[in-house]
Amino acid sequence: MTQQQDHNRTDVLVVGAGVSGLAAALALLQDGREVRVLDAGRIGGGASHGNCGTLTPSHAPPLAAPGTIGRAMRWMLTPDAPLYIPPRFDPALWRWLLGFAMRCNHRDWIASARAKSAMLNDSRRRIADWVRDYGLQCEFMESGEDYVFHSRQAMEHEMQDLPLLREFGIEAEIIDGPAYEAQEPALKPGVVGAIRFAGDAALRPDRYVAELARAVRERGGVIVEQCALQSLRSDADGVRAATAQGDIHAHDAVIAAGAWSPTIARAVGLPWLRKAIQPGKGYSMTYSAPAVVPKRPLTLREVSVCVTAWGSGFRLGSTMEFSGYDTSLNERRLGALERGARKYLQHPVGPELRERWFGWRPMSRDDIPLIGRAPGHKRLWLATGHGMMGVGMSAGTGQMLADLMAGRTPAVQPSAFDPARFA
Repeated sequence: MTQQQDHNRTDVLVVGAGVSGLAAALALLQDGREVRVLDAGRIGGGASHGNCGTLTPSHAPPLAAPGTIGRAMRWMLTPDAPLYIPPRFDPALWRWLLGFAMRCNHRDWIASARAKSAMLNDSRRRIADWVRDYGLQCEFMESGEDYVFHSRQAMEHEMQDLPLLREFGIEAEIIDGPAYEAQEPALKPGVVGAIRFAGDAALRPDRYVAELARAVRERGGVIVEQCALQSLRSDADGVRAATAQGDIHAHDAVIAAGAWSPTIARAVGLPWLRKAIQPGKGYSMTYSAPAVVPKRPLTLREVSVCVTAWGSGFRLGSTMEFSGYDTSLNERRLGALERGARKYLQHPVGPELRERWFGWRPMSRDDIPLIGRAPGHKRLWLATGHGMMGVGMSAGTGQMLADLMAGRTPAVQPSAFDPARFA
């Protein structure tokens, strides 16, 4: 075999160098597979970069819940609402919303929460193991997370989910307002109570992704940035990918392109994927640390703002906007993060604003990721559609995919994640 032929061949080709693609690559390398990762941009250039970095089995209840569509419709004329669908003609979005709306019932909500909790719990444990075993320097902390409330009604509504979460092995502690304010000096007066999920954790997501890339390369994996996939087709002994840097032949291929998965759906022979996933735009603002920071990550529930403090910085994030692949940085939605934080925090921002960010999450119709073999394809696999939980589900996703590709039974029941449910 010539050097050029060797360059054009690999065992597993992973499309996407975000958190899901790199986690899959690492798990496959541990299985003894040869892996090459391609990305049209740079490592962690999408939603992996600017989220709040919380690892949250507590967030198992899906967005597709009873009442979600009604709230979204009421908020259509409120551009800084936590969930915003700008009024526009977009047939693909409205088809997706119809499928999403059909999942917004109690039965499907429980089924989605059950699947998500299993993956989040499994991945939460695996990430801690990876941090230890691979020496990942990503500011990982076994911190827990607090949901903080100013409204008694909102807190009581949230507490309705606790029996279901306990059924999934997710324990919660209820703390009344005065006790919580005494524990947490970063909060202004006015807290009526908090729910503490001690099993949650956090890390700095951009550093986690960079460390995954380091671990992949140290174990012989190849990562090629600025190399867009143009098409992919099956042949007699694997798959052949046409890329911006030439053809690559692989035994297996994994599509882990996140919110860009629908944009390459036809090119990889999966046109149905365009109907399964929509980009959900999120925002964050990162600062140097203010004078007093919360002791653990917070979710300010009434304003839907996540607050995370690391040694290296302080971040406000969240919001969900279905505006397609709009590349504008919406000042009003960024401002909503600060306004929300000012209602709760003594020091809502740091002295130095370091980054204003947006990114698209891959939102599946049922808020459950697509992990497994692509229907109708022998050597094509999917690891996408993780919504807001890509970081938290990363290690579990990688291991499930490696197990399925090796013919092993995964630790998490894979049927709920089977991409065939959308084909």
